[in-house]
Amino acid sequence: MEFNSSSPYPEGVISFLDTDLYKLTMQCAVFKFFKDVPVTYAFTNRTPEKRLSRAAFNWLNDQIQKLGNISLSDEEGQFLESKCLYLTPEYLDFLRNFRLNPRDQIDIQFHHAEGEAGADSELGDVALSIKGTWAETILYEIPILALTSEAYFRFMDTDWNYDGQEEKAYEKGMRLLEAGCITSEFGTRRRRDYHTQALVFRGLVRASKDAEANGFPGKLSGTSNVHLAMRFNMSPVGTVAHEWFMGTAAIFDDYKKATEEALHHWVNCFGSNLSIALTDTFGTPEFLKSFSLPVRPLEGVPVKDEFKKPDGSLKSYAELFNGIRQDSGDPVTYAKSIRQYYDEQGIKDKKVIVFSDSLDIDKCILYKKAADELNLQPTFGVGTFLTNDFVHTRTGTKSTPMNIVIKLSSAAGRPAIKISDNIGKNMGPKELVNKVKEELGYVEHEWKEGDETSRWGKEEKQ
Repeated sequence: MEFNSSSPYPEGVISFLDTDLYKLTMQCAVFKFFKDVPVTYAFTNRTPEKRLSRAAFNWLNDQIQKLGNISLSDEEGQFLESKCLYLTPEYLDFLRNFRLNPRDQIDIQFHHAEGEAGADSELGDVALSIKGTWAETILYEIPILALTSEAYFRFMDTDWNYDGQEEKAYEKGMRLLEAGCITSEFGTRRRRDYHTQALVFRGLVRASKDAEANGFPGKLSGTSNVHLAMRFNMSPVGTVAHEWFMGTAAIFDDYKKATEEALHHWVNCFGSNLSIALTDTFGTPEFLKSFSLPVRPLEGVPVKDEFKKPDGSLKSYAELFNGIRQDSGDPVTYAKSIRQYYDEQGIKDKKVIVFSDSLDIDKCILYKKAADELNLQPTFGVGTFLTNDFVHTRTGTKSTPMNIVIKLSSAAGRPAIKISDNIGKNMGPKELVNKVKEELGYVEHEWKEGDETSRWGKEEKQ
């Protein structure tokens, strides 16, 4: 039985809040500090063998244009006011009148693949770029990635159905909760479609209730998808992405000071709220140098009490933040280095470590054990393993997800780059990446599981 493109379930992006929370939090900070900065974004398909047909591309283009029709409803605005208290009133007022403008801000083209022919059946690659001010374009990433994935599995790989998705998620949730894992669902960007993600989260919520009844030590902390959080009356989960650090670095054009500038602006927007730091944009060792510095308040603004130690001196960013997020490189090696760092800083509080890089259940359990032994509090953001875990119905072989990303490519007229903790996730002009690596004394790392073309396995030939 194949996926039916005339399925009764909603297609595309169904709500303004059908996005990940960290896009809203970053838009809030951008609105406060950098809203009129011009930026561009670029799309990359790390699984280039997964191409679209002309029909799939046309559907994708139509869905992207429809994003301009979506706005924040009164109910959605009230949800953000009640559940996301860190979002500023000024930002929420801006959001109520905000509209995307894909016709003017997005350039999307279909490039024919070499040697392919035919009318509607011809295959090609998607070339997509985004251009506008940072505040006006920051929300495109998540819906466009979700729509691209949906287009592929709606038109190209159609030998699948929804059967068993909720139950599969329930079983995964029970295993994670029994093992004591604190887990949130992070799967919007590369989901099969919205209905799949809703089924998955319903299964996780059911597992959470049964696990609690059984006394299991784990916890479902929520979902990054703001619309699903609203549907299930939970607080959405998320803080910040690489984009914040990439954009700040390009704006200030000083990579030795860029990380501190990003942290400075973030805490002066949110205080100690949303204080899980993403460390790997320019390599974790470089991040930790800035993390050790005292919090820098805004000039001319009274210093917040939460920035101060009992003796009145300023906390370091590492002391202020609840913890860090690991998103590239070897997670166990990373956790050991973070433990050593906190020890060297004399920080005795039990800090959070969030693992979020291509997780499955076995990895979560392994990393939990490592973090527990290091006296760190592990939590897990599990995404594609939950929302795009299918097999082909006729053969039982794995139906592998697309690995697609949209990243900031420039800000304030300068290229934006990402270096990361393993070479497979480097992004931006090679010349600038190499220059910044040399400037920062970056040490190159490769991780045996860092092959971005097969993060969720290779497609088996049918």
